[in-house]
Amino acid sequence: MLTEKQNFLETMKKGGHPDRLVNCYTAFQALGGDPVFRYVRGNRVRGTSSRDRWGTFIAFPADQPAAVPIVTAENQVIQDIESWQDYVKVPDLRGNCSAGWEAVQKARAEMDTGEKLSMTVMGTGIFEQLHMLMTFEDTLCNLLLYPDEMHGLIDVITEYRLEYMKLIVENLHPDAIVSHDDFGAQDSLFMSPEVWRAFFKEPYRKLYDYLHANGVIVIHHADSFCEPIAEDMAEIGVDVWQGVLPTNDIVGLTRRLDGRMALMGGIDSVVDRADATEEEIRAEVRRCLEKYGELAHFMPGMTYGGPGSLYPHVEPVIIDGIKRWNREHFGVC
Repeated sequence: MLTEKQNFLETMKKGGHPDRLVNCYTAFQALGGDPVFRYVRGNRVRGTSSRDRWGTFIAFPADQPAAVPIVTAENQVIQDIESWQDYVKVPDLRGNCSAGWEAVQKARAEMDTGEKLSMTVMGTGIFEQLHMLMTFEDTLCNLLLYPDEMHGLIDVITEYRLEYMKLIVENLHPDAIVSHDDFGAQDSLFMSPEVWRAFFKEPYRKLYDYLHANGVIVIHHADSFCEPIAEDMAEIGVDVWQGVLPTNDIVGLTRRLDGRMALMGGIDSVVDRADATEEEIRAEVRRCLEKYGELAHFMPGMTYGGPGSLYPHVEPVIIDGIKRWNREHFGVC
């Protein structure tokens, strides 16, 4: 029987030989609390409102499961895209995050590397950073109306994100980085594939080339409809597209990709509710596995960009459901 780590790696690679389905994030040990994450997102405290390092207003109501950026025409950071340089102050990551790595480095050193892959999570990708600096409507319009200015802004955000990756690699060298950026809604991209390719494809290729050059697995989180650009994602170095919604043609994508990129997700997050019953959760897991469980390079799990569920009772049922399937179909769990 393969370890969870070995099984993940076999599922990911073309021509691999896994002995069961990957089960959510159980192959990973998350390395949380690094200095960059704390510096960039440490203001997200339940029951508070604040501005982040870029100046975006972040609300985290006490009765909500997560923090939310609130961007309006009045409070958006960039008031005039033609002079965006006057508004954007890029956080100095290296100047503020070079120290304080000891605790997470200790966790990295003490983990069982034979059983688990180490992983860090990087939220707020390039596109997401854009629509946290200006309204969503302005972001999409400016891509078409002010392409030169948007290319310049994207270059700055890309360099910021590359510096983030360098600090993580230099201090932790995780096996994998989960890099977040949602490019679409539930059933469509936010922009045409051509616009995505013109603005985001090469910046992400640059970032993921760096990770691959340093031996880091690229897991790109996008719990959205990205079917029209899936082959582009594989081309620029995404090893695993995590967060694949079932509104994507997962069966057809598997055929088209032919092992060039693994797909992780398929379980609809609609079951992550306070009132979701065990029977309902198990039924959704079974639906996913019956439809996709025989596919090569498919990894079932929730579509969230990290371990866990919003409501604590949900993920254990999902994990158990996949274990039961593996026992039934492969004789191991």
